[in-house]
Amino acid sequence: MPEQVRKVAASDLKTSGGQTDGMIRQGAIVDMSDKLCASVMLAKPYTASAIHHHGEQDTVVYAASGHGAIVSEGGKKRQALRPGDFALIPAFAEHQEVNDGEEEVVWIITRSGRNPIVENLEDWATS
Repeated sequence: MPEQVRKVAASDLKTSGGQTDGMIRQGAIVDMSDKLCASVMLAKPYTASAIHHHGEQDTVVYAASGHGAIVSEGGKKRQALRPGDFALIPAFAEHQEVNDGEEEVVWIITRSGRNPIVENLEDWATS
């Protein structure tokens, strides 16, 4: 028999994962599926996450609002995300989320795995 459909209300989102000042990660679909999890990432104006990766999890990003960027390849590559854009971050890919603007950035994050993995790094290990 299939599992039941479940809903998580916006008011039930819980702050989770490796946090960075100005970047708020909120768990939405966590511990509900063996194959994926989902969260919301809010980036306050003029903030950047720590350099990090998501372990063995592939990550899909959907830019819901605001204008942010993903920095990767040892800090050498910067890809802007505008509302409606998607990005794929492969497992173990080091990256950083950046909001250089005056408005809040909101991204919807889906990862392969039951619980989100965030491994903050001191610096780029790859170049």
